[in-house]
Amino acid sequence: MDKIVKTVLYLPVLSATKFPVGLQLHMEDAILTIKYESTEVCMISICAEGGSGKTTLAKAIYHQIHGTFVEKSFIEGIGQFSGIRGDLRLLEQLLSDVLNTKVEIDSFEMGRSMIRERLSGKRVLIVLDDIPTFNGQLLRECFHWFGGGSVIIITTRPENILRIYKADSVIHVKLMNANESLELLSWHAFREAKPKQEYHFLAERVVSYCGGIPLALEVIGSYLYERTKDEWNSVLLLLDSIPQHDVESKLRISFNGLSNQMQKDLFLDVCCSFVGKSRTYVTKILNGCGIDADSGIRVLIKHSLIQINKNNKLIMHPLLREMGREIIRHISTNQPWKNSQLWWFDNDAEYALSENTVRTSFIYAFESSFESGCFLICNIFLFLSSFPQRAQKSFRDCLSEEISSDTILYG
Repeated sequence: MDKIVKTVLYLPVLSATKFPVGLQLHMEDAILTIKYESTEVCMISICAEGGSGKTTLAKAIYHQIHGTFVEKSFIEGIGQFSGIRGDLRLLEQLLSDVLNTKVEIDSFEMGRSMIRERLSGKRVLIVLDDIPTFNGQLLRECFHWFGGGSVIIITTRPENILRIYKADSVIHVKLMNANESLELLSWHAFREAKPKQEYHFLAERVVSYCGGIPLALEVIGSYLYERTKDEWNSVLLLLDSIPQHDVESKLRISFNGLSNQMQKDLFLDVCCSFVGKSRTYVTKILNGCGIDADSGIRVLIKHSLIQINKNNKLIMHPLLREMGREIIRHISTNQPWKNSQLWWFDNDAEYALSENTVRTSFIYAFESSFESGCFLICNIFLFLSSFPQRAQKSFRDCLSEEISSDTILYG
């Protein structure tokens, strides 16, 4: 454990994020807690509002200590798993990661038995990111089964912290101060630690509107990359009209600033259907519909609206995904039913996709209904029959591949 501490405390660059601003002190607190609890099961809760850097900190800790563990799992964006089936998929991923083999379970009791039988006494490293109310009883039982030296890291929002099993340490991630905010904005807007001299005043004004929230600084900074002073001033006018607490509207500046409708539709497609899917899978489907998915995905990455993880899967921050869903809800409220639209209802969500985003409705409808057990196969195939032959083939090929492969959302 001393070796871990020395490695992390003096590591100049953390691998969890491209621009690790303001992480070092929190890292030191977490690693020292792990060292102190090295003979017990150690649980660390990282608590902060959305967009404040909880996941980044958890990744930084995980990346630096995972090499000393054989059984380990990092599950990102748990809040996006929904319903009973979503919780089971989450448990499947946990077991699949830790046991290093694909696991399928039919019930929590089956998952509980597997954890007790296969992991009892084992030293494990588990990170559960953005945890809401996932089976707290099962989590408490696991603590008694895991072996000494195990580390459990949970990230959550303040309103959920009291529902989480007692932690050895709770790290409250504070918002960035003005200097940290300016540095992070500068890395994204100028690709260097400080603003260009002629933009310094403009950058300070942007920082003052972002409220020390790393996600806002990253998204707005990325949008402002290589922009003119006039464009910076236009963004400042928009920020000035947005209430300080309304983070979603600030993030939407980047979405509204996308250069064409195809890019906007692609972002909404990802929100509805493709979070956690492989880049190859998504590209094949959309290219089959006549969409230049490759260039569109590159633009969304450049704007920090989506990311590609180490397994080549599309991931999106929960606040950005909620922003996209809110845009779709707005569309559904302001547009009546049309033949060119598909509405889909299930236990977890309600979406209305415009004719420009309808190309991915089939995949969303299939996956949502498959999860909730209400698959309306006749309507789906009637809907599919309205697509051009090339798009139908793309859907069928990719769907076949997806069903036969590991469909766990995050890895």
